[in-house]
Amino acid sequence: MAMTGVLRPGHAQLRVLDLAESVNFYTNVLGLKETGRDRQGRVYFKAWDERDHNSFIIREADSAGIDFFAFKVADRATLDKLDSDLRAYGVPTERIPAGEMLETGERVRFQIPTGHLVELYADKTDVGNGQPYVNPDPWIPDTRGIAPVRLDHCLLYGPDIDGVHKLFKEVLGFYLVEHVLMEDGKTDLAIWLSTSIKAHDIAFVRHPEPGKLHHVSFLLESWEQVLRAADIMSMNRVSIDIGPTRHGVTRGTTIYAFDPSGNRFETFSGGYQSYPDWKPLTWTWDEVGAGVFYHDRKLNERFLSVVS
Repeated sequence: MAMTGVLRPGHAQLRVLDLAESVNFYTNVLGLKETGRDRQGRVYFKAWDERDHNSFIIREADSAGIDFFAFKVADRATLDKLDSDLRAYGVPTERIPAGEMLETGERVRFQIPTGHLVELYADKTDVGNGQPYVNPDPWIPDTRGIAPVRLDHCLLYGPDIDGVHKLFKEVLGFYLVEHVLMEDGKTDLAIWLSTSIKAHDIAFVRHPEPGKLHHVSFLLESWEQVLRAADIMSMNRVSIDIGPTRHGVTRGTTIYAFDPSGNRFETFSGGYQSYPDWKPLTWTWDEVGAGVFYHDRKLNERFLSVVS
């Protein structure tokens, strides 16, 4: 097996203001599949083509936002090694026992320099994607709504993205794919990091408040499906931030919108494949508008300032 270490994004847990309204939204509009509920009141979902039991969890709270974002690692030995490496690096870790989340093994939780909680885990129950592992069909017939194929990435806002970049590179094995420079031409405003051959698995923007969520992103398979997602959002009166449009950074096509609690989400398609030996792509301050929204070539204020 060539892939080692941190494999991919595994799950995100978000806070919502009205659980019933949010369950309806994520089930019937976004088109995730509910896979369980626990004694803490959390509701678990997966995208239709994901194999693991859950990738997206919500809980009711007084404020919207993100509790934590997690990555799956290759195996338990890798989990133990990364836990040790984090502690040796000076990052305190917490072991969350297996079963604290439904169908999920032991997790290692730690806080990163932007104030966010990140988790690593090795084990999660494989519940399949609705097709057999022998002679499967290419898709399942009972999807609802937008029906993304997977949780793809997230964008987080916080103060010390330089510290995050260093931690993710030196300890977790990520690499820088693209970045946007501030007016001084030296300081990073935003960074896109990958642990795979995706254009990004996580991204960060420099922001004075710690621990903020800009968006969680769900993958669609084509530009046509992004356009279809826009139709479904309009049919359901979803608050759209911007799109459908294209990014300069990653080249992906996109729509940004808000769930009923004000958490921003993205339906994303495309983007190039990347490799860790490639030189990172740089966007300068005077072209940041085109970097984020290639067609409009400018940023809207809501995209820059509204976080949860």
